[in-house]
Amino acid sequence: MGGVTSSIAAKFAFFPPNPPSYRVVEDESCGGRLYIPEVPRRDDVDVLKLRTRRGNDIVAVHIKHPKASATLLYSHGNAADLGQMFELFVELCNRLRVNLMGYDEVLMIEDGEYKEKNRNSGVAVKESYADLYDYSGYGQSTGKPTECNTYADIDAAYKCLKEQYGVKDEQLILYGQSVGSGPTVDLASRLPNLRGVVLHSPILSGMRVLYPVKRTYWFDIYKNIDKIGAVNCQVLVIHGTSDEVVDCSHGKQLWELCKNKYDPLWVNGGGHCNLELYPEFIRHLKKFVMSLNKSKTATTNGSETKTVVSSDNQSKPSDGGTSDTFELAADIPEVSRNSLDSRLEKSKKSNKPEKSRMSTDRVDRFRRKKGLVW
Repeated sequence: MGGVTSSIAAKFAFFPPNPPSYRVVEDESCGGRLYIPEVPRRDDVDVLKLRTRRGNDIVAVHIKHPKASATLLYSHGNAADLGQMFELFVELCNRLRVNLMGYDEVLMIEDGEYKEKNRNSGVAVKESYADLYDYSGYGQSTGKPTECNTYADIDAAYKCLKEQYGVKDEQLILYGQSVGSGPTVDLASRLPNLRGVVLHSPILSGMRVLYPVKRTYWFDIYKNIDKIGAVNCQVLVIHGTSDEVVDCSHGKQLWELCKNKYDPLWVNGGGHCNLELYPEFIRHLKKFVMSLNKSKTATTNGSETKTVVSSDNQSKPSDGGTSDTFELAADIPEVSRNSLDSRLEKSKKSNKPEKSRMSTDRVDRFRRKKGLVW
């Protein structure tokens, strides 16, 4: 029973866009350098293919910022891929002054057809580096999207950052959105010297999204509730108060369990897929990144306090000339969130499912009705 339930929970957790929103192409005129035709070509962006320890190939994107002081490794949610998230990652890289890495799964072309493999999205910022990756089974990544594969995916992105870009743990900020909080918390629990962690609309565990269970079962997936206490660095939790996919109580409970808390952000009226559009989102995120720089300096000078860190005057507008509102291209929110919003609309109209929803032959139908996008 446990194995069946775990398999069903995994089916609810992953919604790879079909078809993928992008392709990966080799430019023979540039020595076989990879690029994504669907997004603007930039000199500060590297497109990579990484092999994971489970034998899958994932696509990663590394975005450089000229004044970066940290690297952000971003693990995205379950219903988007690298092509859909790219513009947001560029914006985060610029606004936070970090290098950012994100990763996605690789699609293989065979007999004229795309074959999905693995994808995992993760953004890495070297205090201004962004690393983005797709999970196995997403975008152009190979393999199937499973819990174990996503752990291997983020490990491959992390290894690339260390070996190819020279990123140290003290420079690395892990960012996990929705189901991406699973691989993020897992990696953070194994790395004691990280710069920081951001959990964006995180989940307590896979089963707790489906049922209000009071204990962790062995067949559960993404057991963040049991791992968060092993994270040593400062943790920022951001969650919308009107999230109808992952209730805000998930974020609040995880924050309570953190041993090195940063002042959380509960976005009033925010949903599951639109928090980036609220001015307080980028404002609070920027203050967190800045506070990590200050705390690093304090630790270097011999001060090492593990307490709740509050952001000063978070409700005040920033004094600088830069706006705190994300001004993405007009088409970006629709491109990256169309499928998510449509599922959310359906979830508002659907009644609660009956207990028989756990029957394996009804999983796909229930998933479409509920619009579960973690």
